[in-house]
Amino acid sequence: MKLPITAALIGAGRRGNVYGKYATKNENKLKFVAVAEPIKSRRESFANIHSIPANRCYESWEDLLSEDKFADAAFICTQDQMHTAPTLLALDKGYHVLLEKPMAHTLEDCIKIVKKVEETGKLLGVSHVLRYTGFFSTIYEIVRKGLIGDIVNISHRENVMWYHYAHSFIRGPWANIKKSSPMILAKCCHDFDLLFHMVGSLPKKISSFGSLMHFKPENAPKNAPEYCLDGCPAKDKCLYYAPRIYIDIIPQIQFMEKSDNKFLKILGKLRKNHVNFLTCISKLIPLLRDLRYYKDFPIYYLYTGQKEDYSDEGKAKILKKSPYGRCVYHCDNDVVDHQIVNIEFENGVTANLTMHGFSEREGRTLRIDGTKATLIGDFHISGEKIIFYDHFSGKETLVYAKKLTRESGEHGVGDFELIDNYIESLINKEKTQPLTNAWETVESHLMAFAANESRLKGTVIDMDEFRKKAYKSG
Repeated sequence: MKLPITAALIGAGRRGNVYGKYATKNENKLKFVAVAEPIKSRRESFANIHSIPANRCYESWEDLLSEDKFADAAFICTQDQMHTAPTLLALDKGYHVLLEKPMAHTLEDCIKIVKKVEETGKLLGVSHVLRYTGFFSTIYEIVRKGLIGDIVNISHRENVMWYHYAHSFIRGPWANIKKSSPMILAKCCHDFDLLFHMVGSLPKKISSFGSLMHFKPENAPKNAPEYCLDGCPAKDKCLYYAPRIYIDIIPQIQFMEKSDNKFLKILGKLRKNHVNFLTCISKLIPLLRDLRYYKDFPIYYLYTGQKEDYSDEGKAKILKKSPYGRCVYHCDNDVVDHQIVNIEFENGVTANLTMHGFSEREGRTLRIDGTKATLIGDFHISGEKIIFYDHFSGKETLVYAKKLTRESGEHGVGDFELIDNYIESLINKEKTQPLTNAWETVESHLMAFAANESRLKGTVIDMDEFRKKAYKSG
């Protein structure tokens, strides 16, 4: 196989366009030659950017994959419940596949995909991008070199910021298990993948506890309507009042205020306290225009085909009828808002994973205690750092630090490294599998499904039995 790799994109949403951005910056490595996307504006935009001809633009993945193979790879970036069918067919058609995480929304479908990979001999990469970030690759190298000694315990937290949880898992597409997947899979398959990667051993036993505690009708403010803009009496004191998040962009301002980047702190204060002045000067300075009329996460989810009017008035009009304008206490959500998972690995290492949706800032924190040293890491959107504590010398060392940048939102800028690794696996015969391949990925998914079963049944899961049962049924 030669460079550039040719690819068909299935799903031109946010994740698909991240990969599209890689292609525009690395034309010698990756070229998109087709796109399948049901939303016309997204399909046309992607096609224009990548000069894709009309006969290679499809409304559905079924239409694209009904034709004979015409590209090296298929990048599948559909919603969770739409991963399995296009992946199986693409592999059958002879495509290599880069699949967005999670691999599938059911354990049975995960196993089907792995078995299809074995049957076809094609390369499946899964977008567990955190392995590729500078932060987690640094931790892995420290572990691999034995600087910590033997790992004894890992304490890992997935801290989902309050507004992110409300956006994605209350108002958004991951709110209901029947429509998406269990919260512990949708949000934490990354984290299970990291634990499995760092420990280097199969999980032996898993137990888990958690529930939906807060986001229920009985916790709604008195007389709160179904939609925030329908005259909510609690609008001035409700943390989740939709205009506060999508128009006033309070979460983004808080990011900047908490950053150790002084320039971003100034911009945050400008957006918060001097919005009228910002409106005037933003007409002259593109950077300030982006701040005044913010278009990034989670704002872009408001626009699914309609005219993209990013004015305050335009956003308010959408919120009056959008799912993202609903009261968080009057939605159809049923996924947990907090969960803990306890893991014992076959090599004796223990680990615990805590996930919750009430954090003051977005990110992950972890502590690794070994026989020689302790490592403590903060992986937040507002900044990253890793501190290494040597037990013998008592010395404390800052081994990694990174400030918030405009690119920090893309998984710590791990996406491009993931694609580089996947492409190298395709063209380098000596590198037979990408770092996040089908066989390792399915193990992280097994952990997530086992945690969900443990939570529901109140039992400790024997992973050997769970694994055998899954492969037999799949």
